[in-house]
Amino acid sequence: MDRRSFLRTTAIGGAAATTLATPAIAQGSRTLSMVTSWPRGFAVLDDAATYFNEAVDAMSGGSLIIEKKAPGELVGAFEVFDAVTAGQADMYHSADYYFIGQHPGFAYFCAVPFGGTAQELTNWILNDGGQELYDELGTIFGLKSFNCGNSGSQSGGWFRNEIRTAEDLSGLRFGMGGEALGKLGVSVQNIPGGELYQALSSGALDGLEWVGPFADERAGFREVAKVYYTAGFHEPGSGLTTSINLDVWDSLSDTHNSIIDNACKAATHWQLSNTLANNGSALARLQQQGVRTLQFPDDVWDAFGRASKEVLDQYMGDELFARIRTSFEASMAKSSDWIQKSDGFYVEQRNRVLGQG
Repeated sequence: MDRRSFLRTTAIGGAAATTLATPAIAQGSRTLSMVTSWPRGFAVLDDAATYFNEAVDAMSGGSLIIEKKAPGELVGAFEVFDAVTAGQADMYHSADYYFIGQHPGFAYFCAVPFGGTAQELTNWILNDGGQELYDELGTIFGLKSFNCGNSGSQSGGWFRNEIRTAEDLSGLRFGMGGEALGKLGVSVQNIPGGELYQALSSGALDGLEWVGPFADERAGFREVAKVYYTAGFHEPGSGLTTSINLDVWDSLSDTHNSIIDNACKAATHWQLSNTLANNGSALARLQQQGVRTLQFPDDVWDAFGRASKEVLDQYMGDELFARIRTSFEASMAKSSDWIQKSDGFYVEQRNRVLGQG
């Protein structure tokens, strides 16, 4: 697909595409607008966007400034993709699995069920062909994209009642979680993060998944649900994205391009370490407030696995999706084999010897 023909037919409208916003340039500095899917100050996710902005400012010596806009300030949380492809904004910060309606391959650059951990995802993107495929996918839509944050392995979710068998999932109204849960009879509702608490509190949802203890504690979900599954199948290493309008990217200097690239890498490393460093203590506080922490039984995991494969297989008729999936799974298998034989075995033995875990 030619990206300019796509821009003419985007949901934002052709007029916006043909009048690409000219980034502000004054007194030797350049300002780019960035729309995000996160409310200002939103736990973990907006933290990554803010870190990226501040890193770009510092690394450029103030010659490149990112003007961040929260949902509702220019466009809605799920409208950032269209805004950037149409030139209504210069870049977005979001989770690219929100945009699988544009192309299912976008999911692999955020998270897929039974996919890679944060380290495995990073290995693929930076060293095993993932970025090249991301560039190829982005060119279709006039985008240059980078992973810019990773919240690590996400929890299985908050529920009003315990899930004892796979049959207990049927009929639940669940916020987020993807198509795989839909295959198991769950009514999945994609709701912006800033609205999840109210949906669970009002009874519009029976359960939800968000990020992990550090973010979930700050969101207050413990006030309206007390059953918390700590391991989930759906997002084992969730990458966030900064995506830039390709015309804007091409207009930047090599120096500014390099700064954006490296600020994204820094934000990914910082957010993952920040989240993992805080999840344990946040989980302990949740337990002290009466939250029950559980793991799904094996038959539920088996059902998740069958449903996940069915979901991913249905897109294999798309040639680019098939290449992305094949590349990702090959890289994940290589990384996993070594990690299991090295770090995985070491941690198991360390915990045994020290009596931890």
